[in-house]
Amino acid sequence: MNATMRVRRVFSRKELKKAFAIRMRVFVREQGVPAEIELDEDDKRAIHFLAFTAGKTVGTARVVLRRASAKIGRMAVLKSYRGRGVGMKLLQKAIEAAKRKRARGIYLHAQVSVIGFYETAGFRAVGPVFEEAGIRHRKMTWTKRSPAR
Repeated sequence: MNATMRVRRVFSRKELKKAFAIRMRVFVREQGVPAEIELDEDDKRAIHFLAFTAGKTVGTARVVLRRASAKIGRMAVLKSYRGRGVGMKLLQKAIEAAKRKRARGIYLHAQVSVIGFYETAGFRAVGPVFEEAGIRHRKMTWTKRSPAR
């Protein structure tokens, strides 16, 4: 990844709109998720992040606190920027935010096709495969980078 890539928390309405635009492009246009379910109630209380490279917004993620746990979700990176470390940087920032909020557990619902990506970041698949927005997913929990047993 080039040195100009950075991830920061979203604070302004303008940046939040950019995060939503990336999600619409990736999830709705590219993956066929119904537009009416992409933006949800959790967006109002989530901690949102944007990834920038050369001044352009290229990825987003959010963290939603649920009781004592943090759910990382809506991770999306524009197609032409995938495979360049953007997703990993977003995931690291989301994990850091969850830790700062003292979450006792960190989890996500990974699309089956990207389970390997999350495993490299220290997540472990738990439970059965299920469908969310017409896409096969699996719940994954963060294991604090514990080595594979």
